[in-house]
Amino acid sequence: MSIHAVNTLLGAEVRIRAGHPFRGAIKEVRGGGVHAVQMKDLDPLDGVDWRSVIRTQLAGRREPEWLAAGDLLFVARGTRFYAACVGDLPGPAVCGQHLFHLRVKPARALLPAFLAWQINQAPFQRALQRAAEGSSQLSVRRPVLESLPIGLPSLADQENIVALARLARRERQLQDLLIRNRERQFESIAEALASASGNA
Repeated sequence: MSIHAVNTLLGAEVRIRAGHPFRGAIKEVRGGGVHAVQMKDLDPLDGVDWRSVIRTQLAGRREPEWLAAGDLLFVARGTRFYAACVGDLPGPAVCGQHLFHLRVKPARALLPAFLAWQINQAPFQRALQRAAEGSSQLSVRRPVLESLPIGLPSLADQENIVALARLARRERQLQDLLIRNRERQFESIAEALASASGNA
């Protein structure tokens, strides 16, 4: 499939900031006024699982970098680097210090969902692996992430790619469901045969 795209750098299209500077582990505060998103709450396909996000309170007077719908969160350390889109938020939220907070710059012809898709694809993943540093645990520094190249097709092509990706995901879900149903069918047949032969 041939698509015309403009080559640019990630840092030219998005603002990348570190997560909120929590000191140590994030303390859960029941009924706290702020949601704190951590790596455990993210999925490259499903985005943020708000059901698992803890609530907390923020210390200090500095205005936090609040998350907004359309932002991306990037897992920059560990065995797998990936981006996840932020959808509708249940309330004020920040991300933890082990995540990068990405926001498309104003007047840029870039869909957040398309950017997340591109980051999670094999070519960009290879670039991330080459750029990663560390011995016991790999990580990607912000200047390195900003310097990585991306391809920007037209907005129409971006929308088509995102739609195709969603369709492919739905097809995989349906295929998995069919396989599980078939396995249950075989299990029922096996149980029936076992009962008939006295091996149940």
